[in-house]
This record gives sequence, structure tokens and C-alpha cells, in this order.
Amino acid sequence: MEHSIIFDFLNSILLQIPGLSKGPLGSANPIVKGMIPSAIGITFIAIGLNLFNAIIKRKMVDHDKLRRLLKETRAWQKERMAAFRSKDQEKIDELSKKSAYMNKMNMEVMQMNMRPMMITFLPLILIFYFVLPPLFSYTVANSPIPLNFIPGDFFQLTCTAEKVASQPQICKHVNDLYFWAWYFLSSASFSGIIMRLTKTTMDLS
Repeated sequence: MEHSIIFDFLNSILLQIPGLSKGPLGSANPIVKGMIPSAIGITFIAIGLNLFNAIIKRKMVDHDKLRRLLKETRAWQKERMAAFRSKDQEKIDELSKKSAYMNKMNMEVMQMNMRPMMITFLPLILIFYFVLPPLFSYTVANSPIPLNFIPGDFFQLTCTAEKVASQPQICKHVNDLYFWAWYFLSSASFSGIIMRLTKTTMDLS
């Protein structure tokens, strides 16, 4: 999975932590009216922020070096797993001698990916809290099925019947998608495409 998708997921989790948000993000009287314009607007914002992330990553990361490190570490992991499956103890011992070196390279890969994320994290949070909420309603689309796969109220993407009854000013219909959830889904959908277009993907194929 691309690190940016993981970042979007963690970002979405972070937005639900009590104290970081004064209730669901959005507005009862948004500047952008209607679900279709709102959904399209958020999709374009998600694409724009993905492009911003990709450009920062392109400028800050040596992608030739990153791919070389990834190729070497993944080849070692694949060879090691094959040795374990075949119970080739001699090969396992030989590959284990490289463990410290491979761990060092994995740490370097992680640091290379974290560097641009440290630059983009603060702007994304500021946009979420100060730019997007006045523009869009609490919900901006309707899902044909519920998307609340994680039990409890901590990470809900769609409105439940209980929320429609208790928070009618926020949830109008069951399975309405919260605006931050639509952003998360849009961002995840376009992230891989944008990374391939900007040649910032970690896919070695």
C-alpha cells in the first residue's frame, strides 16, 4: 500500500480524536450548496492535495536511491522467506548475517518517506480545520451501503439511523457520507494514479 494512503487513513483517524475537532467537520450553512457540487469540489481538492504531496516528495526524495533500496530489501525478504519455506538452514544462516544491514536500509527508506510527510502534514491539517469546514456541508454524498466497518463510534464514514435521529442537523439520511470521509475515499482513489503520473510511486513493477 502506498504510504500516502496510509497517511490519509491516519489523518482521518486523527480528525476523529476528541478535543481535536469540535464535533463533525462541516457547516450547517455551507458556501458550496448541494451534494453534487460538494462531492465534485472535494474530489478536486483531494486531487490537488495529492499533487502537492507528490511534488514535495519529488523534490525532496532521491527516487533512484529509494527504488534501489526497496528493490534490494524486497529481494532479500523474498529470498529469506523462500529459505524458511524450504527449511534450508544454511541459506537462512547466510541471509541472517545481512539482517542488520537490511534493517538499516529499511530505516533509511522510512526516513526518506517521512521527510516530505513532515512538510505536508501541517498544511493538510490547517486546510481541514480552517478552509474546508465553512465551504462544505457535514455530509456531501450518499452511499448505497453503510461503510462503518470499524465497530463503535470512533471511525464512522457514513451516518447511522441513530445519528439521523439524534443529529438531524448533521445527518439527513442513513448512509450519508461525512465530507471528510468523501475526501478520504477520493484521495485514496486518485493517490496511486497521481503517483504514477509524477513518478513518485514505490511500485517496482
